[in-house]
Amino acid sequence: MRVAEGVHALKIPFRLPVGPDNFLERFVYCYLVCGDAVCLIDSGVAGSQKIIFDYLVSIGRKPQDISILVLTHSHPDHMGAAHAIREATACTVAAHLSEKNWIEDIDLQFRERPVAGFETLVAAPVKVDRILKDGDVLGLGGGFDMEVFHTPGHSRGSLSLFLRKQKVLFCADAVLLPGQLPIYDDNEACVRSVNKLKYMRGVETLLSSWDEPKRGPEVLRALDESLIFLRSIQRAVFEVVNEYPTADLMAMCGQVVRIMGLPPAALNPLVARSLASSLEKKRPRGH
Repeated sequence: MRVAEGVHALKIPFRLPVGPDNFLERFVYCYLVCGDAVCLIDSGVAGSQKIIFDYLVSIGRKPQDISILVLTHSHPDHMGAAHAIREATACTVAAHLSEKNWIEDIDLQFRERPVAGFETLVAAPVKVDRILKDGDVLGLGGGFDMEVFHTPGHSRGSLSLFLRKQKVLFCADAVLLPGQLPIYDDNEACVRSVNKLKYMRGVETLLSSWDEPKRGPEVLRALDESLIFLRSIQRAVFEVVNEYPTADLMAMCGQVVRIMGLPPAALNPLVARSLASSLEKKRPRGH
């Protein structure tokens, strides 16, 4: 769907196995920014290239118009179709340096961050042609210039992108949705990144990987709600650790899920790993 001048959102559905013959229905947004050239922001899961290419044709463009694919980070739902898209379009693949290893070596990614159904979500690794850093500008022509912002927390190299003229901010997974699965590498880094986005001037549309487009006053509301959610999670982790100091990680996760009223699917190793980032703040200095 068209969400702003030259900006299109594509909602990509996929399924995560959570048990024998049991799947969690999920989705992720990819975005097309159409200037003289086309930038694709994230590729979706394996097989998503058909949805993306068909949509391009429907708006009078062609797949080969994609000149650059920006991977906001290396997780499966963001890079799963990157190899196929690169093969079909010869586009440049760009990402932050901290994400490069996992994008180019998916076996390494799976060993270090196992995800259920990983092999169905990611078709193949892909080479990163361009390293992006905070402050870079991607020019697509036609008045479409995207500023790059490093917004770590969800992952070390997570990126957000800002079309200043169009007043559109792409935040990927930086802005957590209250009540949904809290998945990140570092709670405090998430807070810093959301605050960074919150105080950016001129944002009128917020485009997330996991949420519907937010406009006008909804933008600030979404950022504030994400901050409240992150801080609530931090407090819940401290509460559980103080009450059950010998609990293992999954037991601690179960208690936090209960306190926060999160869905049952939140009791999983990825969420437990995320919550563990808060435990660093409980360790005495020098340990």
